[in-house]
Amino acid sequence: MEASPLTQQARPEIFQQKIVQLYDALFKDDEDIEEKLEGFWREFFLLNPDRASLQKTLDELGPDDLISLQPQTRQLFFQAVACLKKESGVASLHALETLTTFFAAVLPKKYTNPSSDIIAVLAGLDQVDTVFTDFVGALDGIIRNGKTLEVRQRAVEVVLSITSGAYQTSLLTYFIQRDLFPAIMKFIQESESPSQVMQPFTLLGLLANYNKFEFQNPYQLRLNDFVNEAAIQKVIRCVGQTCKSLRGQYVEILQDLPEGWSIANTLSMIGLGAIAPGAKANQKPTYDTEVAKQMFAKLPGEDAAILLGTYDFSHANKLFCFNLVTLPADKGEEQPISSFLSLTSYLLQHAFLSNRATNYAHLSLMVFRLLIEDQLICKRICSEDSKVAVRLCRQRQPFLPAVRGERILATSVLDTMIDGINHNLRRRLDVSLYTLCVGIMLRIISYLSRSRTRLQYHWSELFRSLLSLIRFLTTYASDLKDLSHFDTLLDLVVNLLALSLSAGEAFLPTPAAYDDLFYKVVESGEVLVKFRDTYKLSNRASNSIGTLVSVSAHYKTMLDSGGSKRNLTSSEVADVIKQGYETLSIQTKEGLDGWERYREADERTLLKKMARATVTDVKIIVQA
Repeated sequence: MEASPLTQQARPEIFQQKIVQLYDALFKDDEDIEEKLEGFWREFFLLNPDRASLQKTLDELGPDDLISLQPQTRQLFFQAVACLKKESGVASLHALETLTTFFAAVLPKKYTNPSSDIIAVLAGLDQVDTVFTDFVGALDGIIRNGKTLEVRQRAVEVVLSITSGAYQTSLLTYFIQRDLFPAIMKFIQESESPSQVMQPFTLLGLLANYNKFEFQNPYQLRLNDFVNEAAIQKVIRCVGQTCKSLRGQYVEILQDLPEGWSIANTLSMIGLGAIAPGAKANQKPTYDTEVAKQMFAKLPGEDAAILLGTYDFSHANKLFCFNLVTLPADKGEEQPISSFLSLTSYLLQHAFLSNRATNYAHLSLMVFRLLIEDQLICKRICSEDSKVAVRLCRQRQPFLPAVRGERILATSVLDTMIDGINHNLRRRLDVSLYTLCVGIMLRIISYLSRSRTRLQYHWSELFRSLLSLIRFLTTYASDLKDLSHFDTLLDLVVNLLALSLSAGEAFLPTPAAYDDLFYKVVESGEVLVKFRDTYKLSNRASNSIGTLVSVSAHYKTMLDSGGSKRNLTSSEVADVIKQGYETLSIQTKEGLDGWERYREADERTLLKKMARATVTDVKIIVQA
């Protein structure tokens, strides 16, 4: 008897989506594979892409496999470009999503000849100019005038995927020849939330850094000339929110807000936290020190890639710098400069854990150097108008005094620099990081002394930190003296202390603060002499070590001439210091309050390293 045509067919053991079947059919390693017909591609781009399956399929193919599958990879690219040129609704959106995953998987593979091999996989040498010109033109049009913000965002992701995957190849020249800056900035201006700005602004940072030391990068020129304040403010709000989010990743590991006294805190301190009153539901887990250290070493998150664009905009554009410092907070949010400085303090306290964290800390410090070197912005930072609350990192001892509420921005910047100095001392000293921290301090104090602006601040912590640094440099001289550009750091530290001694009356808030500085210098007299002799500082005219040593020697003579053999109390020494002002003559070299303006060419190596680090982070963002 014949089987009924209505008999139910056995179901396949594993259900496979239609689009995944198309992926398998497309990338089948078959020498007789024919070019896919129009119907195949119409269906391909109408179906929702399964990006995880496409990624998996492409990840399983090595560079040589892809080169052997050139007919298929080229078909995919050509058809996707054709789809984008038509701007055919949902098909365009699916083509963009497919291309983002395709580039993210294909471009980073380790090809023997990256530029030529990637061109072979995508288009072939004879067609690459035509196809890529059309492709970049289509992306430019979608980013500028796409039908929805979602489609425009997807087009940005495609460019990010190519830029990060092919950063060391010649493919990026197509994005240099076709200037995407107006389209990206139009998208930023029309964005509806700060989160939508993050990727296009990160993309601008990468494009502006592409071979910028080898030729005149057009994106750098665009940043320099840009005056649309509304778009600039959207970028700055995005930077602020991103920094706040990145800081939250540190706080998630270790809560570091200074807490007031409570019964619960007291019970916790003596190991009886379990019986403390109050809700336990929202308490964060407490990690073992070593586990926490490993977790901190993975930070900051990949969104820190936004700091490269922040640096470039700060370097190129005064209007951006002014808005970065002055833009007020949105309702319920932090002021952007507060979040940016807050993240910088967290980066600095953990900079020693990884080269990546160190590099991002450098980048943030370079932004603050640029801000401080602009005298109008520095005036604002040091004035009452700049008062803002900044959450500074308190995850590692020693702690600076906790200050609640709003205070002048310059005081929070100085605290951040002190933390940078205190928490990164090691025999393989990061000279560049320390030069930046001390240099920013010098520029602020130079402005304060010239403008005779008295700043209420815990100055004793700053001077203690500088003298502790001198003690460290003296103790580990054999490990440090051959480090690159070390002499520059030595001169900065000495000259900053000498400037404070000679001009302290102009910026220290009280006579007691000035007395305290002299007390600390006198107390460190023997260390200062040893420091001078160890590094032969007297042989160099670029520092004022003689000022420090002579002030210390002057008071040592006064203390010794008292004739008393007993140890003097600190108050008695303070009395001697006050008496000594009458006979003290401070001889300093000219120009202690001077400094060299920032030159980007001096940071060429670091900035190239930062561009590579940002590329790595963007690859992770695109694949997420």
